[in-house]
Amino acid sequence: MTATSAIISDDNAPVIAVSDAGIRFRRNRRSRRNFKDLFSRKHRRTRPGEFWALRNVSFTVRAGEAIGVVGRNGQGKSTLLKLVAEVILADEGHVHVGAGVAPLIEITGGFVDDLTVRDNVYLTAGLHGMKRSEIDARFGEIIDFAEIGDFLDTPYKHLSSGMKVRIAFAVISRLEEPILLVDEVLAVGDKAFREKCYRRIEELLAGGRTLFFVSHNERDLKRFCTRGLYLDKGSLVLDAPIGDVLARYNAEYGTP
Repeated sequence: MTATSAIISDDNAPVIAVSDAGIRFRRNRRSRRNFKDLFSRKHRRTRPGEFWALRNVSFTVRAGEAIGVVGRNGQGKSTLLKLVAEVILADEGHVHVGAGVAPLIEITGGFVDDLTVRDNVYLTAGLHGMKRSEIDARFGEIIDFAEIGDFLDTPYKHLSSGMKVRIAFAVISRLEEPILLVDEVLAVGDKAFREKCYRRIEELLAGGRTLFFVSHNERDLKRFCTRGLYLDKGSLVLDAPIGDVLARYNAEYGTP
């Protein structure tokens, strides 16, 4: 089986299915709930100090689609990506992800501050299922892409924001996971490296990967995405071709 055939199944069944999903937060901290609360109708009522970051969100995604997530700040875009990455669980509804996920949804990329760059590469790739021999084989490629060879034994916390993005993207984009999640963290990088990342994303899309891409840059959204999800006030107000989604957003709020 080739890499592409492993990503795109014969029946082209949805790799992501989100049904009436909702995420609830408290104003200052996540609400405390036990397992029993998850199934309690009474607890699902909104309490004082709580708000729904997302609610009644439903959509499906098939392998190989490139989805642009559009909306103002604070409308649930990053929360949606964390749902798909299974970093957080839905408070109501259902989220099914039928394939592995490579998430770049925070500037840290999930790296551990006190570990060195070298150790973080092995840790992060290993947590995503890569064998040590596979990491050894790709280590030079990862470091060359990140252009960070002089800092291999530097604690991750001492890197600049731009350097953190470099190494995080270099690792995440070399994983074999079929679904790639990219939040706005690439905006931190310099223009030349950002373009390098974008060419890598295009390679992954050509290989059949599925992409969720959050950005406020209309040109980038049109470059990668054929379909858009427009979130406003925690609700999915439009699921349509990316051009239609951007036109609706621009008519209501101006450019992303």
